[in-house]
Amino acid sequence: MIIKNLPIEFEEARPIMRAIEDAGYEAYFVGGSVRDTILGHAIHDVDIATSAYPEEIKKIFNHTVDTGIEHGTVMILDHGEGYETTTFRTESGYQDFRRPDEVTFVRSLKEDLKRRDFTINALAMRENGEVIDLFNGLDDLDNHIIRTVGEAYERFHEDALRMMRAVRFAGQLNFKIEQKTLLGITENASLLEKIAVERIRVELEKLCMGQYVQLGMKPFVTTKLYQYCPEMIPYYDVLSRLSNTSIPELKSDTEVWSFITYAIELNGSDCSHFLKAWKTSNQVISDVLTIHDVINAIMTNKLDEMVIYQAGLERSLVAQKLSVFFEGNVTANVIKEIAAALPIKSKSDLKVDGGQLIKQLGIKPGPLVGKLLVILENQVVRGILTNDEATLIKFATQIAAEEG
Repeated sequence: MIIKNLPIEFEEARPIMRAIEDAGYEAYFVGGSVRDTILGHAIHDVDIATSAYPEEIKKIFNHTVDTGIEHGTVMILDHGEGYETTTFRTESGYQDFRRPDEVTFVRSLKEDLKRRDFTINALAMRENGEVIDLFNGLDDLDNHIIRTVGEAYERFHEDALRMMRAVRFAGQLNFKIEQKTLLGITENASLLEKIAVERIRVELEKLCMGQYVQLGMKPFVTTKLYQYCPEMIPYYDVLSRLSNTSIPELKSDTEVWSFITYAIELNGSDCSHFLKAWKTSNQVISDVLTIHDVINAIMTNKLDEMVIYQAGLERSLVAQKLSVFFEGNVTANVIKEIAAALPIKSKSDLKVDGGQLIKQLGIKPGPLVGKLLVILENQVVRGILTNDEATLIKFATQIAAEEG
C-alpha cells in the first residue's frame, strides 16, 4: 500500500528521513500518525523510527536535543521544527508493568514493531508513503479490529495501561476488540492497579470524549477494568447502563467528570472525594461542583438569574447539555437569554466597592463591608435594585443601620 497524498506533517519531515537514509540507515514514520492517515483522520505530530543509533543521528544533524537518549530518542531541530527520532529497540523486564527495565538498540524494524501494543499501531511508512505491514494491521484497520501484536498476556504484562488504551481506541475509532485480546484484558485486569491513576484518568477521559463511547465503555465494564479504577466498584449498575445508552457528546475533562459524577449521583464532599481519588485538578473539582449546582437547579425547576450568574454562561451551558440526558427540559437558548439579561456579569461590575461603602457610610473595614457587597450584588442580579451608585449607597445605608 502506498499513500500518495501525504499530510503536510509528513511532507515537512521527509527531508529528515532522506538525510537519515542518505547516511546509510533506515527511517520510517510509525505509530498513530500512520494509522490515522490511513483512516483519513487528522494527525498532530509524527514519530520517526530509525536503525541509526542516537550517536549516529547526532552525527548526521547539527542541531539535536537528547529528549530520551537512554531509550533511543533524540529530537532533531530543523527550520524551527522538532522531530523526535527513536532507534529501533527491544525491551525486557517490566517489573512495574509500565516501563521496561532494559532497552536494547537493534537494527531490525521487525524487532522494533514486535514490541508495540496493537497491530493497527505497528504500521510503518517510508518517506515516499509506502506502508510496511508486518502484523496484518491493514486488515485489522479494514475490519475495525483492535488486536494485540503477538500474545495479549505478554503485551499487557509489559504495559498494563495498554488495556485501557484498547477500550479507549474502541470508543474513539468505532472498533471492536478482538476476542483473544478481550480475554487477555479480562484475565489481566487487576494489573491496572499497578498503573498511576493519572495515566488511567487520561485514557478514560479520551474514551468518554470519543464518538463511540459505548464501544469502549462496554468492554471497560465487562472485562472488570472498572473495578481496578479509583472508587468505581460500587457503580457497576450505572456504568453498565451507560455502556448501553447514547450519552451526550463530551468535549473536555470537566464535562467528562461532571457527567460521570452526576450519573452516579455524587454531590458535595462525596463528589470532591471521588475526583480527588482520580487526581483531577482543583479547577476541575470546582467546575464540576458548580455544574452540578446548575443541573440540580434545572432538574428541580429552580433555575434563576442567580444560578446562572454564579456559574457563568460557559458552565451553565455545559450543565444544560448534560441535563438533557437526565431528562431536564431547559434549552440552551433559555440559558443564553437569562445570561444576556443579567445587569452585571461579576461583582466588579457593581457601581460601588468596599472603599466607597467605608467612605460614604462611615463604617470601619471588616465583615460588614463584605456582607453589604454580597447583599447589593444579589439585589442587582435579581433586578430588585438598579446598578447605580446613589441607589446602592442608599440601600446599603439602610442595611447598615439595621445591622446596628
